Amino acid sequence: TTFPIQEQAKKGKWNFKLDAVYFVGILDFVFSENKGNDEFCYRHDVMLMDIKHKTVFYDKLRYIYLEMPNFKKTEKELSSVFDKWLYALKFLPELQKRPAKLQERVFKNLFDVAEVANFTDAEMLAYEESLKVYRDLINVVDTAKSKGRKKGLEEGLARGLAKGLAEGLAKGRTEGRAEGELAGEARKVQEIARKLKAKGYPLADIAEISGLTESEIKNL
Repeated sequence: TTFPIQEQAKKGKWNFKLDAVYFVGILDFVFSENKGNDEFCYRHDVMLMDIKHKTVFYDKLRYIYLEMPNFKKTEKELSSVFDKWLYALKFLPELQKRPAKLQERVFKNLFDVAEVANFTDAEMLAYEESLKVYRDLINVVDTAKSKGRKKGLEEGLARGLAKGLAEGLAKGRTEGRAEGELAGEARKVQEIARKLKAKGYPLADIAEISGLTESEIKNL
């Protein structure tokens, strides 16, 4: 904790104003000196104290220790956001889905991050590849939107990226866009479908994503 304090120092003229530094220790054990004293005490706030005067000596350095074995509340007993965080941190390895009490958006983000962090190497590789394909599709759609087919694409996006692209292209045709421009968009779709095919994705999935028929995909 001394390093975040040191890093705030500035060269030259400085008013020596420091931001507070907090250390949070999430422990899977109970301090030996606390065993048997209060089995329900799971949070300890520690600050520097002047021993003689029994006053806080420095209020910008604080240590918070959470003894997780002593946190024994059930889901029904969770009454605060703090309780919910402790419950999530303690039982996250065992949970298969978000409990009813943890429906706030921050906990959705927590579970999303935890799920990705738990991927195997192979799953992580497939996940990164799927993100790349998704971003490629988004780029195609965004390009089409910038060329005047915003309304058609927005309607299509509600029913899926690939279908949105097809509707955007159809909208472009009705508005008299040049055939060469449309052909260029079609080639982008075919190129994405070709990449998915090379990665071994099922033809049915590629057809759903790209809007092409399985026959057209086979001939790519």
